[in-house]
Amino acid sequence: MKRDLLAQSLANMNKKAEAPPPAAPAGNTATDGAPKSLRNMSEVLSQVASQAAQDVDVAEIADSDLSDRFDVTVGLEPLVDSIRNSGQQLPVLLRYRRGAGPRYEVVYGRRRIAACRVLGIKVRAFIKEMDLRESLLSQALENSARLERSFIEQAVFATELETAEFSRQEICEALAVDKGTLSRLLSVVRDIPAPVIRRIGAAHDVGRRPWSELRRLVKLEIAPSEDGILDLIPEGAEDAQARVYALIEALQKLERKSVADARAKPASVPPRQVPNAPVSFSAKGGKMVIEVRGKRDEEFIQFIGDRLEALYGDWIKERD
Repeated sequence: MKRDLLAQSLANMNKKAEAPPPAAPAGNTATDGAPKSLRNMSEVLSQVASQAAQDVDVAEIADSDLSDRFDVTVGLEPLVDSIRNSGQQLPVLLRYRRGAGPRYEVVYGRRRIAACRVLGIKVRAFIKEMDLRESLLSQALENSARLERSFIEQAVFATELETAEFSRQEICEALAVDKGTLSRLLSVVRDIPAPVIRRIGAAHDVGRRPWSELRRLVKLEIAPSEDGILDLIPEGAEDAQARVYALIEALQKLERKSVADARAKPASVPPRQVPNAPVSFSAKGGKMVIEVRGKRDEEFIQFIGDRLEALYGDWIKERD
């Protein structure tokens, strides 16, 4: 229902409306049943749909600080060709920004703007006065309805929404995920260092399980430091998927070595006190340490040393 409601709003936005659309009937069940935050956002999108799209110079558009995409230029060529041949079919959404620099800030449509930059043409855009919360929620809803984020892009964006003080319920609604999925998304970004995620990239073909395994591995005591983990990511890997699996394999190798070393480590005998004597001893691997308390009893060490050959012979006889 949420996606249907958003899709309807986006479809309206794609038409150059000459006048405000008619009011919805009182019994509009799609709107009545939607979560409150989504209904509010739908109203914002409906207001935008009442405008005609404008042609905006891409030099007047700044990117936003928060984005649900790592790199909008990856795989951009088909979109560039489409706009070159058929024109821009769907306008982007911009909001006014304050201060020096570009006049507008992108809400959604980063790839379309990037394609227009490549072509050196203006971008068709709706422009709306929006605050940060409206902007982020609109971005999340639009891309959830139209595009498939990778798992890690979804996780990073969910974390950014939480940092921007959206409630867990609002984030679930915006990203169309349940609470359990949201918890897993947030935990991956919490435990895997941000530079590691950025070095790997969007990894569109990598789902939850590999990222969860990577999260487990970087939390191990034997895991390297952040810089050490970054060094394990192969620079020559062709794509993000290869980088993820190469890093997982490298960390699993360290884990296997740690387990093997622990098993091969000789058992140690805790220090033992000889009853009714100022003597204690401990053993570890091929070494044995005997401690004697008191000056007068130190000669006991020499006593043991003088009889080691005989003691060893007695042990050989008993073993045989």
